[in-house]
Amino acid sequence: MTWRPQYRSSKFRHVFGKPAVKDSCYDGVPITRSVQDNNFCAVNPRFLAVITECAGGGAFLVLSVHHTGKVDPHQPRISGHRGNVLDVKWNPFNDYCIASCSEDTTVKVWEIPPHGVLKNLTVPWKELQGHSRRVGLIEWHPTANNILFSTAYDYKVMIWNLDCPEQVIKNPVRTISHHTDVVLLCLSTRTAASSPPPARTGRSNHRAALRKPTAAQALIQQHRPNSHLRPEQADSITPQTFGSPAMTRTHISPLSLPSPAKFPHEANCKTHKASKVLFLGNLKMLFTSGTSRWNDRQFALWDQDDLSVPLLEENLDGSSGVLFPFYDPDTHMLYLAGKGDGNMRYYEIGSEKPYIHYLTEYRSHQPQKGMGVMPKRGLDVSSCEVFRFYKLVTTKSLIEPLSMIVPRRSESYQDDIYPMTAGNRPALSAEEWLSGIDKGPVLMSLKPGSQIAESYSEMGKGLGNTLDTRRSHSRPGMLQLAYIQDKLETKEGKEDGGNTEEERSWTPVSNGEDYGLCSPPKTENELRLKFHKQQEEIRRLRELLNQRDVRVTQLELEMKNMKNSQPHQGSL
Repeated sequence: MTWRPQYRSSKFRHVFGKPAVKDSCYDGVPITRSVQDNNFCAVNPRFLAVITECAGGGAFLVLSVHHTGKVDPHQPRISGHRGNVLDVKWNPFNDYCIASCSEDTTVKVWEIPPHGVLKNLTVPWKELQGHSRRVGLIEWHPTANNILFSTAYDYKVMIWNLDCPEQVIKNPVRTISHHTDVVLLCLSTRTAASSPPPARTGRSNHRAALRKPTAAQALIQQHRPNSHLRPEQADSITPQTFGSPAMTRTHISPLSLPSPAKFPHEANCKTHKASKVLFLGNLKMLFTSGTSRWNDRQFALWDQDDLSVPLLEENLDGSSGVLFPFYDPDTHMLYLAGKGDGNMRYYEIGSEKPYIHYLTEYRSHQPQKGMGVMPKRGLDVSSCEVFRFYKLVTTKSLIEPLSMIVPRRSESYQDDIYPMTAGNRPALSAEEWLSGIDKGPVLMSLKPGSQIAESYSEMGKGLGNTLDTRRSHSRPGMLQLAYIQDKLETKEGKEDGGNTEEERSWTPVSNGEDYGLCSPPKTENELRLKFHKQQEEIRRLRELLNQRDVRVTQLELEMKNMKNSQPHQGSL
C-alpha cells in the first residue's frame, strides 16, 4: 500500500495580508455613506478614485497612488454630476480615463490630467444619456477598446461605443431591456481566449436557466426580443474577455446562458440564493456568493455546462453583510470580503474535487465598506505581492492598502507566481468587436525592466492624442532626457536593422511605473531597484558622451591635418 501525504502542496499556502503603515494610507477621506452594494473605489497604477460624501450633487476624488498621508479637505474633486455618484471605473487601457455614473441618470467619461486633478473638474470628455432612471453600475469591456456597459434602475443594460466625435451620446449601440427589476451589481473577470465565455443572467426564485453561447456577439445578437432570454431582474453584469460580453445576475436568483436553442435548459436550486457571481477564468466554473434558505452567508461553485446541482456549497456564518468575491485568474486564488466585516477569507481554486481549498484568513478590527483592487501591472513584484486591496474604512475616514504577499526568501523576480497577465493594450477596437471579431487579452510580463505599452495612445478619436500632448507639455523638465532617449532608441534601431513603428512608440515602463512620474523609494528593495535603473541610464548616457567625444576628436584631427596641408601646398 502506497503512503500518500494528507497535506496539499501549494505555493500559496502561506500567503498573508500585510496592511500598510499609517503614513502609506490615505487619511481624512470623506467616504460616501451610500448604501449601494458597490465597491465605491477604483484603482490603477497611477491614480486612486473614491466616491465621497458631498452636498448638492455628486463628486469623487482622484488622488495619485503616491499621494499618501493626510488628504487636504479642500482637495479638488470631479463634481460634474447633479446627483450622488454611485460607481466609478477606470479604463483598463488608459490610466488617464475614468467613467462615473450617478443618480442624475447619466454616465460621464472624464479625462484626468497627467499631473492629477489641480482644480474641480465639471466638464466631461463624453456624456452618455439614455437611461431614464438613476444609473447604478458601469463596466468597461476587458479586451475591446472604448466599449462601456451601463445598468440603471430603469431595468436596462446599455452598451456604448465611445469612438464617436459627439461629446454627448444619446443612442447606445445596443439596449438590453429584458429585466423587470433593478440591476444591482457589476463584476468583471478576465479569461483566456481558449473558450468563449457565456452571457448569464440570474434570478431570485431559486431556479437556474442555462443556454450555451455561440457567436462572438452573444450579448448583442442573443439579447434581442426573439432570443428567449428570460425577462427577470438582473443583479450583476459581467463582461468577458472573449466571446459574449456580459453576464447578468438578477434579484430573484439563478443563472442563465443565452444560446441559439429554442428553449433554455432549466434546473431548480432551492438551497442557495446568489447575490454575486463570477466566472473563474478558463476553469469553466461559476462562483456565487449569497445566502442559504436559513439566511446564513453561503457560497457555491457551479459547473458552467450543468447548473442543475452545484458542485460545492459551503456555509460561512450568520452575518448580514454582502460578500464581495475577488478572483485572480493568474494564481487561481479567490478572496471573500464581507461588507461591514473586518476579516477577509481567501481560497485556492482547483479543477478537481474538492475544488475550493481554504488557505487562511486576514483579520482586522476595522470594518470595510468597499474594496478597490490594483491591476496586476501595478503590484510590487520585488516583495512577492500577488494582490493588493484598497480598503475603505468609513469609521476612520481612511483608505488602507492591503497587500497579499507570498513569503519568499529570495528578493529576485519569481517567475512561478507571476505568469503572463493581461496588460493595458486592447486586443481589438470597438468597431472590430461590434462587427463580431473576438480576441483574447494582450498579455504582458511583470518582470522589472520589461517594456510594456504606457497607456493606449491609439485612441485616435481625440482622447489618447490630447492626453499624450498634455503629458509632454506638463513635464518640460523631461524634454531633454526624452530627446536623448529617442536618439538612443533611433541609433539602436539602426544597428538592429530597424524596429517597427509600434516598437518605437513604446516607452520604457517597469510594472506600469513611468520613470518621470515615479515617487521616491520607500523601502530598501525599491531603493535598490531605483539605483540599478539609474546606473543603467547613466551608463547609456556615458556611452553616448564617449561616442561624441571620439567624434569631436576625429574632427579636430581632420581640421589640424587640413591646416597643416595648406602651407605645404602654398610652398609648392
